[in-house]
Amino acid sequence: MSLTSSVLLVCVVLGTALMFTAAVWQWPRLTRRGWRQVLGRVGVVLAVQVLLLASVGLAVNRSLLIYGSWAELAGREKAAALLSQDAEGSSAVRVIGRQKTDVPGGGTPHVGGEIEKIMVQGRQSNIATPAYVYLPPEYFKKGNEKRKFPAAVVLTGFPGTAENLLKGLRYPKTAWTLAKQKKTQPMILVMMRPTVAPPRNTQCVDIPGGPQTETFFGTDLPQALSGVYRIGTKPANWAIMGDSTGGYCALKIALEHPESYAAGVGLSADYKPEIDADSGDLFHGNTKEEKRSDLLWSLDHLPQGKSSFLVTTSLQGEGNFKPTQKFIEKVKAPARVSSITLDHGGHNFNTWNREIPPSLEWLSGRLTAE
Repeated sequence: MSLTSSVLLVCVVLGTALMFTAAVWQWPRLTRRGWRQVLGRVGVVLAVQVLLLASVGLAVNRSLLIYGSWAELAGREKAAALLSQDAEGSSAVRVIGRQKTDVPGGGTPHVGGEIEKIMVQGRQSNIATPAYVYLPPEYFKKGNEKRKFPAAVVLTGFPGTAENLLKGLRYPKTAWTLAKQKKTQPMILVMMRPTVAPPRNTQCVDIPGGPQTETFFGTDLPQALSGVYRIGTKPANWAIMGDSTGGYCALKIALEHPESYAAGVGLSADYKPEIDADSGDLFHGNTKEEKRSDLLWSLDHLPQGKSSFLVTTSLQGEGNFKPTQKFIEKVKAPARVSSITLDHGGHNFNTWNREIPPSLEWLSGRLTAE
């Protein structure tokens, strides 16, 4: 049974209610003296607490989609298998599913657009990972068969699932609404996790002797998708954005790869990788790469390209206010930087849902279709 299954949640909640009812009913008997009664009381209390915590945990996880599977929860998720050379459409991209968008007319692609679930494999990095691709209604309209569209890679945080971007953060619905209101141009969204070598949190670093995740996002991903979808190959055709760890990745990739991306957006972003049990040793003594992965250090010591950046923070509720101000101060021409600073806003979906619409508008103004 799936970790995010509604059936599982209902069963655990019912089990909790039944256990609580049984505990209340049997409690008079358990109040008697004796070691059996003591063990019974301890067992009943523990059982009710475990089931209650499981109910709350499953409900929160189902709402926020923090973990998508039992393997991911246990830290045993494996990297995706490499694509075969005869995969549908391309040796680098394979469509494995399609779903309608959560908008009026979402079942009709030329009205509501469409979401494709794909497996994409990097040519240089040899990393294979799933992603969701939102194709706007204009992609399917008659007369647009040769029209190209700008694209934005959208990354969730860690831990997290790509489904967060569809449901909790509602990127496709927001993009559809903004384009319908003429506030943005139609854009293709490529939605995925930054965790492309699970369960390790590689934080978009090319790890010596390990996953080459910077190469995947900086080079492989736009090349692979431009070969399958009607997306241009110039930097002005591509942007990358994300929240939290995904925001760090977006800023890092846009900063280090202006030849691939014209813009990067970091929502509540970190500005250097976090080294912990989830990441492991990212640098293996490579101090040059470690310094380069600190975005504030890079802005001070390395040439800045023509990429544009948007960073977000809040005066109260976020822990990245001061480093965000430092990032803004350090960006120099030809690079450009804009910012969104909320009065209040924590490190959560509510904050990011307030920031996503203006961020997509900002991105749209910096991308071209050709």
